[in-house]
Amino acid sequence: MSQENVEIVRAAFEAWNARDIDAMRETYAEDVVTWPPAGWPEAGPFMGRDTVIDQWERMRDSWDDDEVEMLADYIDVADRVAVRMIWRERGHGPGADAEASGIFTIRSGKIRVAEFFWDHAEALETVGLSEQDAARLQGAARRQGPWAV
Repeated sequence: MSQENVEIVRAAFEAWNARDIDAMRETYAEDVVTWPPAGWPEAGPFMGRDTVIDQWERMRDSWDDDEVEMLADYIDVADRVAVRMIWRERGHGPGADAEASGIFTIRSGKIRVAEFFWDHAEALETVGLSEQDAARLQGAARRQGPWAV
């Protein structure tokens, strides 16, 4: 397991939750490409770090408060990291929770591609895993500790 790749993705989410957009910006490559999930109001892809960060800031401005919570362990597959999450939004009307999965491709220590999916199984398929494979990998990592696999 490439713990470094996992830590890059984890740092991006920690920066988001801390509302530290500059720290989040540092986790993305200048030429990053993000793909929103199917049916997202603004069709992607979004290309370039400034465009991606602007998109995240516009989304954040829609709510009084929000946070992203991981629903499962990070899964590292070669140069990609898969994670299942829930985005909890509060304010500007009733709170909303959006469950999604993200696949992050890491190159040269930065997030180069971020793809988001509503369906976790579909996200896992993009990295060649089934849900059973992912559960097995997560179980092995838990048994061996965070620096193993």
